[in-house]
Amino acid sequence: MSTTQDLRTQIPEPTLTRVLFADTRLAPLWTILRIWLGWQWLHAGWGKVTNPAGVWVGDKAGVAIEGFLKGSLAKTQGDHPDVSGWYASFITHFALPNAELLSYMVAFGEVLIGIALILGIFSGIAAFFGGLMNANFLFAGTVSSNPIMLIAAFAIVLGWRVAGHYGLDRVVLPYLGVPGAPGKLFRKVTPQAKPAL
Repeated sequence: MSTTQDLRTQIPEPTLTRVLFADTRLAPLWTILRIWLGWQWLHAGWGKVTNPAGVWVGDKAGVAIEGFLKGSLAKTQGDHPDVSGWYASFITHFALPNAELLSYMVAFGEVLIGIALILGIFSGIAAFFGGLMNANFLFAGTVSSNPIMLIAAFAIVLGWRVAGHYGLDRVVLPYLGVPGAPGKLFRKVTPQAKPAL
């Protein structure tokens, strides 16, 4: 693709966003935010996985999430409901019938997101899935720390290029690559010409 065509089809990145989201000089700040968010997820997930009552994982898996979801359905009433009708339909027709599976997914998902963010591996992807979980908790009518965690997740998704700079992304991403730029593992090796005898 020529440079002229690039200028016609691509909007240049403004200096401010380039500094905020792609400059490794800000990597220490991204690292602090990433590890803080990772700790929040790991702490929440580990509490569920190790819960002695076994209401998230174990014999009674699904009990806790079922109670949470039924509480969300109760928030669909009144003039200004906390839970929208479309989300209540999702809870009724999908989430409650699959409460046990979702219980395991939430508990271990939180742990995996936390570990990935703390180690700085696939930081943008981990933050995206963490933000998706925060959004679902908000849709279900639970505020708590979800808004601030969602904002932090959005920020890390935007700053994925430097968020894992002081983490495993610095090693893994050049090896695996990113969309549109294959890493060392996936680059085509061109055969070298044999020297003439």
